[in-house]
Amino acid sequence: MRKVIVFVMVTLDGFFSGPDGELDWHVVDEEFNNFANEQLASVDTLLFGRVTYQSMASYWPTSGVLEDDPIIAHKMNTFSKIVFSRTLEQAEWENTRLVKDHLAEEILQLKQQPGKDLIIFGSSTLSASLLNLGLIDELRIMVNPVVLGKGQPLFKGIEEKLPLTRFDTRTFQSGNVLLFYRPA
Repeated sequence: MRKVIVFVMVTLDGFFSGPDGELDWHVVDEEFNNFANEQLASVDTLLFGRVTYQSMASYWPTSGVLEDDPIIAHKMNTFSKIVFSRTLEQAEWENTRLVKDHLAEEILQLKQQPGKDLIIFGSSTLSASLLNLGLIDELRIMVNPVVLGKGQPLFKGIEEKLPLTRFDTRTFQSGNVLLFYRPA
């Protein structure tokens, strides 16, 4: 069965974006890009909430990104993508399907289909919803060596305590630390 994996970058004080959604604090270098490429090799479907989808859809297809980061841009643009949103009217990014209702049923069906794993990038609200439903199999939390002091908290909307089991850790020269968890 396919797994649903959440990958998110956070600050040391637990924010996944700045107060206005800014991500300019992400520590990204060649080692991170190698990791990103490895991670993308293990999945074939990208899952997004509306806000992250719109941000990604406006970034990855641009000519500058296609020139500067062609390998990852190619994967991001050509992989199957699903955006979960009740308010978005259409999803125009290449290979994207819009799902408005029946979140749990859709995820359960996707997990049963053949293929590689499914991954959620960012999309904290979607991730919290799926955690509340018990549909997340793995969390990959990359802690960046920065403190913002204020911003958007990670997993806002979690309804109950969720014990996790750490099963791996990876440190990066940049100071990033990647923590791998499964629901206990």
